[in-house]
Amino acid sequence: MIELKTKREVEAMMEAGRISAKVLRLVGAAVEPGISTKELDAMAERLFKAEGAKPGFKGYGGFPGSICASVNNEIVHGIPSKKKILREGDIISIDTGAIVDGWYGDNAWTYPVGEVAPDVQMLLEVTEQAMWDGLDAARAGNRLGDIGAAVERNANKHKLGVVRELVGHGIGRDMHEEPNVPNYGLKHFGRKLEVGMCLAIEPMFNLGTRKIAYHDDGWLITTLDGKWSAHFEKSVAITPEGPVILTTEPDHKRPV
Repeated sequence: MIELKTKREVEAMMEAGRISAKVLRLVGAAVEPGISTKELDAMAERLFKAEGAKPGFKGYGGFPGSICASVNNEIVHGIPSKKKILREGDIISIDTGAIVDGWYGDNAWTYPVGEVAPDVQMLLEVTEQAMWDGLDAARAGNRLGDIGAAVERNANKHKLGVVRELVGHGIGRDMHEEPNVPNYGLKHFGRKLEVGMCLAIEPMFNLGTRKIAYHDDGWLITTLDGKWSAHFEKSVAITPEGPVILTTEPDHKRPV
């Protein structure tokens, strides 16, 4: 069942979103050659504590980290490790979630580590734009397929693989609520979007095949062909005035 949020509940969710966005921005700013993903994770945990929030991922289904840190061909759910050291030219997807007063905020960004190859830079730019297009389509009266179509057309234009097994989702008092929000679809098809829906929209595009591989730790998911992947995510509330981004900071807004 889809849980529609009231205006007051949406306002409450914005605090969890603000903290999640702040932690993501500050941890992302620390990305540089030579740092380990475990160091980034420890930084995030300190920041969550300083903000009075709980890290939404730590312990979720047994996940051991405060962030997901996925490098290069790793699509999502990378477990932070002292052994995983970032190098010049890498990319890293950092996913952060905060819990405040029982509400979740969830967002992700893929950062370049120094200068990256031109095709990788294209991957980052196209995937980010797909996220913004998906957010813009999150309007009452549209359908879930409108979001998926808005996201997918960016990948198709640049011949990127669209991950299908992993999708966006509803968000609220649970991190993953109904409905699923695929990154592909047909315009005017699917569940009609309503005021009060809160969604996490998160394109995952690959430089090669869309096919994925699961790993023995039960978390990590990578591209099947080893080519690199990008992941961008923001949470959004559908309001009478249009989409309102939940995972944002007052001084770091981008209008939708």
